[in-house]
This record gives sequence, C-alpha cells and structure tokens, in this order.
Amino acid sequence: MTPFENQCEILAELWLGYRDDEQFSDFVEYNDVGLPLSYLTHSNLATPTDTGKSMVGETWSVLLESLSLTDTGFDSLEDLLG
Repeated sequence: MTPFENQCEILAELWLGYRDDEQFSDFVEYNDVGLPLSYLTHSNLATPTDTGKSMVGETWSVLLESLSLTDTGFDSLEDLLG
C-alpha cells in the first residue's frame, strides 16, 4: 500500500502536471478538493484533518480505479503511470 505522504506527492504532481490534459479532465473535475488538498499537504501548507485525509484517500482510490491499477506501493507518479 502506498503511504499517505506518497499519495499526496503523486496526486500533487498529477494535479500540477496534468490538470489541463484532456485525458485527466474528468478526474481533475471530480476531485476538485482532493487534488488541491494533496498539493497543500505535500507542500506543508496545510495539515489535513481526518476528513481531509479521507478525501485524499478517496481521490487516490478513484485514480487507481480509473487507471485499472491495484495499489502495490507506488513511489512516484512515474512509477504509477509507468
């Protein structure tokens, strides 16, 4: 399982690098809170509450599901997207 910190880093990188990519447009639109929260958490600009952590976890799960992946423990966005 991918640690929470890695989830935030990967989601933040995805949000910054792919938010204008048509392939991810539905994902970005649906996760309009979880992605920025991941970025803020990864950048140490916010400390998520339990609810915030749950939102990041949901965003992570939706990403894996949309890519048809099982969480085997990812270290980076490159690792995830292969």
